[in-house]
Amino acid sequence: MLHLNILLTVTQPDDIGKVRELLAEQARLSRMEPGCVAFRVTQSNNDPALFFLYEEWTDQAKLDDHRKATAYTTIYAPQVLPLVTRVPHPSTLVG
Repeated sequence: MLHLNILLTVTQPDDIGKVRELLAEQARLSRMEPGCVAFRVTQSNNDPALFFLYEEWTDQAKLDDHRKATAYTTIYAPQVLPLVTRVPHPSTLVG
């Protein structure tokens, strides 16, 4: 099982609403992909420019497939990434 935690910071305040909508659609589509156990997007209550993605995939092959799928290639890479800074945190489940 692969666990990914990704911190996104929207660089321009005027883009926060747009990024929120795009991430909601990306999450909806990603959850339908084979191998996706969980795909959650949260927005900080303390700083609305911060978004947290939590992804859980059954294996690396399914994650690789995700990066070729519609949610990633038409929403995340071309529309979200230009508007944010991204800090990925591949993680290990504790407990």
